[in-house]
Formats: sequence, structure tokens, C-alpha cells
Amino acid sequence: MSQPAQQQEVPGLQSQMDPVPDCGEESYRGSGKLEGKVAVITGADSGIGRAVAIAFAREGADVVISYLSEDSDAQETAKYVEQAGRRVLLIPGDVSKAEHCRSIVDQAVHEFGRIDVLVNNAAYQMSHTELDEISEEEWDYTFATNVAAMFHLVKAAVPHMQKGASIIGSSSVNSDMPSPQLAPYAATKAAIANFCASLAQMLGPKGIRVNSVAPGPIWTPLIPATMPPEKVEQFGSDTPLGRPGQPAELAPAYVLLASDDGSYMSGSRVEVTGGRPIL
Repeated sequence: MSQPAQQQEVPGLQSQMDPVPDCGEESYRGSGKLEGKVAVITGADSGIGRAVAIAFAREGADVVISYLSEDSDAQETAKYVEQAGRRVLLIPGDVSKAEHCRSIVDQAVHEFGRIDVLVNNAAYQMSHTELDEISEEEWDYTFATNVAAMFHLVKAAVPHMQKGASIIGSSSVNSDMPSPQLAPYAATKAAIANFCASLAQMLGPKGIRVNSVAPGPIWTPLIPATMPPEKVEQFGSDTPLGRPGQPAELAPAYVLLASDDGSYMSGSRVEVTGGRPIL
């Protein structure tokens, strides 16, 4: 199975993808697993973040949608949250900036009074075949967006989280089986998995659970925005299932970790890889 070869400018728009990813807009059915909770989700305008936002709202959560600059995608996600009868707060801005991370938490608490679930999902990647192609600026930005942002968000959010709250990091199959073309990104995803494992032990006495999800190749705007067209065309075809995953196929894992169904899950990494093992 393959997609048409295509290319977008970073950060990419879901509405311009062919085919448009399935984020569960028509398929996800909630059952009250997150009733009354407040969730902050970074990178929630599209892809995995949108799927998680839709699922959380349909499970009963109010949602804070943090995103970079993709206003049209973010407004589309907000529409689905509101259609589920939940409140939504849109916060654009760059999570590579520590002050913006703190601002996300401040705005969320001002609007909703607390944070019950924090999903650290926003990420940056770029494909390179040679080390010399990776600039110092890109290396620093990748780590600032993918790793440092999680540190700043968690540090700001924890004082506003109660016993039973949940923190979820988006890791990747690349954390253990790194693609050489995605070296900076893969390194950050390993760091996220490791940081989540540390936080689970550090925050456990407070009753706050911390886990990560490790997706395999998932069809999101990051793919046509950061990979050459020929790679996009074959994206995900080398998995045992022979195709990329859809964001909607990730959402149930995040719901599990956010809900009381996962009440004894902490320090775990949930793999959703299409059959690629994580060693």
C-alpha cells in the first residue's frame, strides 16, 4: 500500500494531504472514560494530536489544543471537540520556547482551574542522509521542541495536577530502532521514553502516572513536510502490516493511559508500530 508522492512546507497541513489522515472523526465512539477531566495536548491541530483530542473530548474531557501556526487545522480540531459537547481552548505558539510552555499551562489553569492529563506530542523532524546536512541550529531546535518542551511543560503543570493525573509522552519506534535519516529526531524520542520512565518514579508518590506511547510510521502532516516525495510514497510499506498507521489507531492507547483503566500503568511504553518490534 502506498500514498501518492507529495511534498509540503514545514509544518504541513492535514487538509492538504492525499489521502487525508483518519483521526477518528467519523469512527471514534466514547464511553465516558475521561468524564470531567481537563487535558492539555501539544501538537493537537492534526495527526496523532488531533486524534487524541477528538477521542478525549468524546470520552468527556475538556481540551486545550496547543499548536504551532496551523490555524485552519487547529480550528477544525476544535470543531470536533465542541461537537462532542466539551470546552476547548486554542493556544498557538512555539513550544521550543520555555516561556511559551509555561504560558500554555498558565492559560489552561486560568481557563479550567487544573490539569488532569498532559500529552506531550508536538515534535519536529527532518530527513538527512549526511551528518554535514544537519546544522547546529536544527539539532538544537529538534531537542528544544521534542525534549526540552516536555521538561518545561511538566515542571509547570505538576503543581496543578492532583492524585490520579496522567502525563503521556509521544516516543517512537525510532527510539530503539533509529533511522539514520532521522538521527536528531530518533535521539529525542529515546530521551522522551527515558524521561518518562524517570518521571514515573519521581512523581509516583504524588499519585501522578507517567507513560509514553511509541508509534511506528503514522500518516501525519509531518511526513510530507519532512521527507522527500519518493520516501513519502513508500512510507510505512516496510512494516509487517504493509502500510502506515492512521492517527485514529493511536488514540485508544492514549485514552487507556489517561483514564482509570490504566490506573496501575506507570513507567510503561505502549507500542503501536504495525508489527515492528521495539527491542
